[in-house]
Amino acid sequence: MNKQEIILGAGCFWGVEERFRTTEGVLETEVGYAGGHTDQPTYEQVCGHATGHAEVVRVVYDSDVVSTTALLQLFYAMHDPTQIDRQGPDVGDQYRSVVFFQSPEQQEIAESLKVSAASEKGLSYATQIVEAGHFYVAEDYHQKYLFKRNARTCSI
Repeated sequence: MNKQEIILGAGCFWGVEERFRTTEGVLETEVGYAGGHTDQPTYEQVCGHATGHAEVVRVVYDSDVVSTTALLQLFYAMHDPTQIDRQGPDVGDQYRSVVFFQSPEQQEIAESLKVSAASEKGLSYATQIVEAGHFYVAEDYHQKYLFKRNARTCSI
């Protein structure tokens, strides 16, 4: 087993987590906050736009089963990476498109896919690609939110 971890933000973390949780080769998912300047942020603080954090999903995976490339292709396909600080009806900097990489290889793959997809579609991708810093676990009621409610997608 080749266990790796990457942190991804693609809008509301409920749906993002469910999509990765059900992907073959993903060993664990956990929703939380990353990329901000406040220690131990709460959901209310993040939604209040004062912390700078994004809603993210920590994805732990076996890269012998699912490659980093495959996960990042899924990431770019599951949301609109051209939008700045929003996804669908969700608006705010906490919904930004972001890859928090944990290795130079992850960074290279994320940047390469971003450039090739943007070039292919003739669009400008807003996805931020930054080195992972501290990940703060979100409140328990957010974890596996859709799974606990027997839902596959978020219709909020």
